[in-house]
Amino acid sequence: MTALVAVAGGVLVEMHMASSGADPAAAALAAIPTSHSATLLEKERQQMILVDAASQTLTMVGNPKMATSQSSLSGGSSGSSGSSGSDSVLVNMPPPDPGTAQSTAFGLLSSYGFASSQWGCLDDLWQRESGWVYNAENASGAYGIPQALPGSKMASAGPDWQTNPTTQIKWGLGYIKSVYSTPCGAWSHEEADGWY
Repeated sequence: MTALVAVAGGVLVEMHMASSGADPAAAALAAIPTSHSATLLEKERQQMILVDAASQTLTMVGNPKMATSQSSLSGGSSGSSGSSGSDSVLVNMPPPDPGTAQSTAFGLLSSYGFASSQWGCLDDLWQRESGWVYNAENASGAYGIPQALPGSKMASAGPDWQTNPTTQIKWGLGYIKSVYSTPCGAWSHEEADGWY
């Protein structure tokens, strides 16, 4: 007679069998009492098998539209100079997390006449320029979130330009509006020339 002790599913199972040649592991597992937890686990396992099988049968029925040109949104007439970025690509993104410099900028877009569809371009632009860090500085003397050169230009937006992200964002949005018309216009210039 042999003895088999197994722990399966948190249950200690001890089996004594005569050497009849049967698989002792299978017999031990069969002896585990059916519990509510084991039943739930089995149902979950079966559901995962079905979900996996279903995911293998998915097919793409169309290409998602990832971006829309600015000219198609504005009807093709921006009424501004060629540097407005009328051929820029708009990237529609969800609004940023509250309490961040990004959420401040997103909230200020409309007060500068920018549609929320401009957010993706502004986010990309300032992510590349400064990583949205208010005290970012480079060797050329550019400073802050918008990388104003020199940084002291931002004093026109407020005396706290060196430490206040909101002051920097307001200055940056005003600059973008006056020089490029839109954040996507500035982003287009950034991509073409490496600066804005």
